[in-house]
Amino acid sequence: MIEVQELTKKYGSVAVVDSISFTAKPGQVTGFLGPNGAGKTTTMRMLTGFLPPTSGKALVAGHDVFDQSMEVRKRVGYLPENVPLYRDMTALGYLMYIGEIRGVPNRRAKALETLERVALVSRANSRIRTLSKGMKQRVGLAQALIHDPEVLILDEPTIGLDPIQVLELRDLVRELGRNHTVLFSTHILSEAEQVCDNVVIINRGQIVAEGSPQELRSTLERGGRVLVRTNVNPDTALPVIQSIPSIAQAEISMDGIVVAPSDAQVDPRPAIARTVVEHGWDLIELRPLAVNLEEIFLELTRQAEVATDMPVEPPAETAPESEAVQ
Repeated sequence: MIEVQELTKKYGSVAVVDSISFTAKPGQVTGFLGPNGAGKTTTMRMLTGFLPPTSGKALVAGHDVFDQSMEVRKRVGYLPENVPLYRDMTALGYLMYIGEIRGVPNRRAKALETLERVALVSRANSRIRTLSKGMKQRVGLAQALIHDPEVLILDEPTIGLDPIQVLELRDLVRELGRNHTVLFSTHILSEAEQVCDNVVIINRGQIVAEGSPQELRSTLERGGRVLVRTNVNPDTALPVIQSIPSIAQAEISMDGIVVAPSDAQVDPRPAIARTVVEHGWDLIELRPLAVNLEEIFLELTRQAEVATDMPVEPPAETAPESEAVQ
């Protein structure tokens, strides 16, 4: 399990991670979402013991990342965005080397078992430089798994992969989530929706939402946009729908009219239905529009920008090059 409480990382006066709190549970894949520069990689580096936090607390597998850093490292498998591989070693030789560093007994057998687990045992004796990008990612994942960690932290593991490789790696991550606590960083929203059981959305170093994709979707759909279709031309129906007091915006789209309510707490559908009937029209369709994770993310980050009165563009990096904010 990962438990984060008021975790903060500052470079000078700039807080790149600002008092965040969340939990990643065992047997789940927790998605860590945010745009580039949101503070995802900085948070992951703190959780793996690579960076000390400025303040706050984080427990990984029951150990404090600051006071018990070595104990945390024993229990964490980390796949950074740029996988550190020795290109002239074979996949098997590299894993045996990592196993030796990790103090893994029966290193050869364990390395072969791990390669089997990531579906790469057939290339065990291939030099890493001859492997495709997707295979190299699998070797990187294998090095994170070889010591059977309780917690897996994966930073943008599908970047640069082709669509087939992405699907294969997603399936593997879902499988790993059954037996490990997995923190999965990505800025690809559809990916998180397909892979993750729980989602933490971070923007400008602060958490703006947390929950399952279904919970986030349900929250945003409540009082959200509605699609209206009648038996009359949308051009004719549009001004009538726009005149309803509870409607903030209406536009022709999707062979009908898409309506946004003026109050997110009020369902506009009863007023729309009454208006359509009063005009003697047939109501063909009246339903909430499906909300995907991308729309949820954009809406939540937009709300965060408005609340903090900050510009949309992320600030220029102020961290040292060796600790650049990702």
